Amino acid sequence: MRCVIARFPFDLTRSGVLESMKGVKPEPVTGEFVIIGRRRYPVKQVGQVITRQDRRDFSAGEVLRAMSRLGFTCRALPEVAPARVESPLRRASAMHGTPLSV
Repeated sequence: MRCVIARFPFDLTRSGVLESMKGVKPEPVTGEFVIIGRRRYPVKQVGQVITRQDRRDFSAGEVLRAMSRLGFTCRALPEVAPARVESPLRRASAMHGTPLSV
């Protein structure tokens, strides 16, 4: 399949991507990732390996589109709800046993 990543055309195949990623240790996933085999690879790592370009030269979206078209599963980590930050006033009120109603 022909695709353009960072303004350069690439002829990618599913087997070619599998071969390129063979033996590559996945980095910790912090955002979007591609499942290749049974491993989860960060999108930028996959793009760097298959294109041999610097990660700053292409976007994650370009690699995600290419990998999806080749039949790989692409996902994003679910957003984690931020921890509830309690104000000092609420904390002091709770320590005295009286809930503060605002």
